[in-house]
Amino acid sequence: MTVLRPILLSLLLGLMLSGCSERDRPLDSPVTFEGDIFGTFYQVSISDPLTQGEAKELEEGFLAELEAVDAAMSTWRDDSELMDLNRAPPGEWQSLSDPLIEVLAIGQSVSEASGGAFDMTIGDLVNLWSFGPEARPREVPDDAVLAERLARIGPGSLEVDAEAGKARRLRDVFVDLSGVAKGHATDRVATYLDGQKLDHYLVNLGGEVKVSGYRDAESAPWRIGIEVPRDGRPEAQHVFALEDIALATSGDYRNYFEEQGQRYSHTLDPRTGRPIEHRLASVTVVHPSDVWADAWATALLVLGEQEGMALARERGLAVLMLARQGEGWTSLASPAFAERFGRATIDELDELGVTVVDGTSDGMAADAGRPVE
Repeated sequence: MTVLRPILLSLLLGLMLSGCSERDRPLDSPVTFEGDIFGTFYQVSISDPLTQGEAKELEEGFLAELEAVDAAMSTWRDDSELMDLNRAPPGEWQSLSDPLIEVLAIGQSVSEASGGAFDMTIGDLVNLWSFGPEARPREVPDDAVLAERLARIGPGSLEVDAEAGKARRLRDVFVDLSGVAKGHATDRVATYLDGQKLDHYLVNLGGEVKVSGYRDAESAPWRIGIEVPRDGRPEAQHVFALEDIALATSGDYRNYFEEQGQRYSHTLDPRTGRPIEHRLASVTVVHPSDVWADAWATALLVLGEQEGMALARERGLAVLMLARQGEGWTSLASPAFAERFGRATIDELDELGVTVVDGTSDGMAADAGRPVE
């Protein structure tokens, strides 16, 4: 025993030192985390210097934030806070968490500003068209059933008292936050990283993006590719440099079904209860907050090319649109978008056929893909 003890102590000390040195090992920048969440992907890239141990702790931290969003706002899990609201009797106030109240209040604001083009009470229609958790067969709904569900929905079916931290359904509607929750989750991860004193990162949740600082020590900006569908496959059409800003895209060409030669988009117009039918394919909104960008992108896509761009100009929103034109695509940028990205970018877009709106032009938009390396 006296002979073995020093050897055992030496081995244990070696293992401990080895573990410490591995945890403290610096990682190459940027450090990128990837995985699946909310039925889509997440990608978090951090350019601040990190050790392996710090990276592991950060990953655990932002995943906890994403889990908290899922627990509060998912319609795919029965135990979520949102589903408790959907099961509560109409007219009965429900005390809700601050994040859920904030998202509901933002959704109500965009709904009012867009004339109901954005509507969180649309969940029963989403389910009816087979794009929600009911998993119905993908077929065109019966007109009578569609009319019955349409009659119940609308911003007036939901009341939010942000100061009191409570909300209630005034009619038996199904509240669905799919048009805004992912943007909130993106902001939430960014806020967590800010709280960890990080200055340089990119958060991408299925195309909803928020960036801070730069991607490397040379002050190179984060570059985001805006996609268009070509031959059924997404392809980067426009590339933009982003710094300390968020970007969200709503598009109608990734999730749809066809019946008897007719294409039905997953983007529903809450005013008609039916999928959008205009030529606008996607809308990208650049905004300081991704939750606002997410909601506005959905609303403007529903409104369509002319009405949507007119509202974007009125609200001073930085917007890029993509619309179908024969067998190809045409792009349309709002004045705020042109001002945000500068003359050089707009000149480049002009060579690609992008129209910068002066108030009367018509044109198109784009879908955000993964960051361009």
